Order: sequence, then C-alpha cells, then structure tokens
Amino acid sequence: MALEGADDSAKLRELCKKPYKDQAVWFLNAFWPQFGEQAETLWNFVDMASTIDNAKAAGNALDEMEAHRFLEKVDEAHTVLQMRNALRKTGAVGQNERPKEVPITHYLLFKYEVDWHKLVNATQGDNSEEIAKAQEMLNAVQAAYDECDRSASVAKAREAEALEAEAPFKAACEDLEAARLDVKRQEDEYNAKTEDLKKKSEEGGVVSRNRAKVQLDAHLAEDPLPLRKAKLTLEAAQKKADKARAPFQEKTKVAEQARQEAENAVAEAGLRMKEAEAYLEECRKKPGCAHGSLWWIDRELTEKKKYMPVSKGGLR
Repeated sequence: MALEGADDSAKLRELCKKPYKDQAVWFLNAFWPQFGEQAETLWNFVDMASTIDNAKAAGNALDEMEAHRFLEKVDEAHTVLQMRNALRKTGAVGQNERPKEVPITHYLLFKYEVDWHKLVNATQGDNSEEIAKAQEMLNAVQAAYDECDRSASVAKAREAEALEAEAPFKAACEDLEAARLDVKRQEDEYNAKTEDLKKKSEEGGVVSRNRAKVQLDAHLAEDPLPLRKAKLTLEAAQKKADKARAPFQEKTKVAEQARQEAENAVAEAGLRMKEAEAYLEECRKKPGCAHGSLWWIDRELTEKKKYMPVSKGGLR
C-alpha cells in the first residue's frame, strides 16, 4: 500500500485526507520500532479528535478552534501557530501555505519530531491480505456485538411485556386464592354445624334430641346462600385466572426465548472474538507484518470486550 502523489508533499496531503484512525495507524506502521510503546497514546489522540470533531470518527482534521481544544486536552503547551511554524521549518507545511485545518498527522509529526518524508514513503507491511482478513474478522466481531445489543434490547422489551402480563394474572390468582379460602371457611362452618346438630340429635334427653333433629333437618334443607355465593365467586375467579393465565404464559415463553437468543448472541460474539484474537496472534509471528495495523485491530477488540460479560471473556 502506497500513498498517491507526484511528490512527498502531495503524498502527505493524501495521508492527511484519511480518517484519524488511518492516519494514526499509518504513523505506527512507519515508526513501530521507535514509537510502538506510544500506541495507546495515539489511540487516545484519535479518540479525543473524533470526540471534538463534528464528523466524529469519519473526520480527518480539526479546525483551529477545535485544534486548540485538542491541544488543551492532550496537555500540549504549544499553540497551533507554533506547531505550524515548526512544520514549516521541516517542509511538511509550505512557507506560503495557510492551512485552515489541523490533521492529526501534523500533530504527530510535531510531537514526535520524525522525518515526514520517511512517513509518507513508509511501507505498510507485507501482509496486506492478512490485515484485510483481520479487519473482516473485526467487522464480524462488531456485527456480533451489534446483534448482542439488538437481542438484548428485544429481550428487555419481551421481559417488560411478560411482567405487564403477569400483573393481571397475579391479581387473578390472588382473587382465586381468596375465593377458595372463603369457600373453605363457609364449608367448614356448614359442616361443623351439621356435625354439631347430628351429635346433639343422638345424645341427651328425648326432648333435646328431637329438637336437634328438627334443627338438623332444617339446616340440611335450607339454601346455604353464603356458601353458594362463595362457590359462584370461586367459579368466576377461576375463569378470570384461566383467562389471564394464557397471555401470561405466552408472554413468558416469548421472553424466555428472547433471553436465550440474547445469551446465544453473547456466546457467538465471544467465539468471534477468540477467532479474531487467535488470528492476530498468528499474524504477529510472521515477518514483515504491519505491527501498527495489528495493534490497532487488537485494541479495538479489547474495547469490545468491555461490553461482554466477564464469564464470556469480557473485561471488568
């Protein structure tokens, strides 16, 4: 991979048109032996620039106001003007150039004081096919994480629907239990009175036994309205509970399926993550690899791990 341009200045302008990430990766590939240990710092630079720029990660340069904010965030004591003057001395910025924007490459050239001619002509490794495959695997990880987010949102929504359906079912079950207790109480009272009158009709004097028999016959013959009403209430409560049970069970089943799909999505993302990490490790062992590109992909994988459960290989 090489930059297009008739001369090094044209190549530098071409590099500065690339998104922040690509500029940083190009720099790391070019100067990995010297600045590989600064990779995390460059990651933070890209993150800051992407946060400040309205174009976010798709941006490639900051306007002067944004550049001043960037310099403040990275605790840089120099101004944009001082930085440009330094770059003019090296030829990275022409004496008559008056750029209105600051690409991150300009800041890296200024901060690390490297040869910009070497930067624009630096090889980006002999493993472009491996890098492309690693990027595809990273994209697959991203797609898997997107599916995790989607399925988790669906599972959350289905769970809410199940809870909503549970409320009327739970209330109906409480009414049913209350009705059952009321019927039992009424039956216990009715049966206790029956047993008491039976006992009195069989014990004691003739007069008391006859009186008890009359009372027993009357008791057995009368319409136990409270008990009958309680049984009707129980029957109605049972129908209400049965009616509320079906949607609750259905919503619960759907919620359980959604939860399982969300768990499967997390497992799939973890699998894709392991595959990508293993492939990156293989690439690192090969000579002529683009260390900056591989580091950046690995760092992006690490960032994804922050959103995975620890049990699935995520980070705390």
